[in-house]
Amino acid sequence: MAPSDPSRLNRRLFLAAGAATLAAPAIAQQANSTEFESDLDAVQRNVSGFRMLNWRDHFDTLQGGVILVDITCRALHYWSEDESIYRLYPTSVPLTEELTRRGRTEVTQKVVAPPWRPTPSMRERNPEWPEFVEGGDPMNPLGPYALYLSWQYYRIHGTHDTRKIGRRSSNGCIGLYNEHITELFGFANVGTQVQLI
Repeated sequence: MAPSDPSRLNRRLFLAAGAATLAAPAIAQQANSTEFESDLDAVQRNVSGFRMLNWRDHFDTLQGGVILVDITCRALHYWSEDESIYRLYPTSVPLTEELTRRGRTEVTQKVVAPPWRPTPSMRERNPEWPEFVEGGDPMNPLGPYALYLSWQYYRIHGTHDTRKIGRRSSNGCIGLYNEHITELFGFANVGTQVQLI
């Protein structure tokens, strides 16, 4: 057997190394893609499935501005009276249908650093919960601002527990990221129309 030509061997090694180098990004991308898809699946279970809605399908007028909460999509829509402002925010929504209320209401009060008192039914389900938490307390589940609705115990409020946003996780209220309730609090007024669908 004749000895191998060293120049042929070097050329083969060069071509093999070049092919491996070119294939590496594709292999890495495929591995990262699978990892990314898995992460994306987890995120999608915790994100609102937004759909565009038209205020005209739910309100006769924009007087005072309107808030439309889409329970199914876990999203809150806001339109200003003159339509110059439109916002769409991801929300937390009630944990069960039993805790969910749908229909028309309105903002009756705007409260900065709202105090929190669990409702009687909450205390029944969770007797270990405190009877009262001061506004501004990091343990307060209402966050920095709350819009009280004409329905007793129902609020649109912030939350310090951001894991709840995009999920069925509340005892009846609609929760927003603190930066979103801060913005909405500035837009909404006492009398702003609210509908939960």
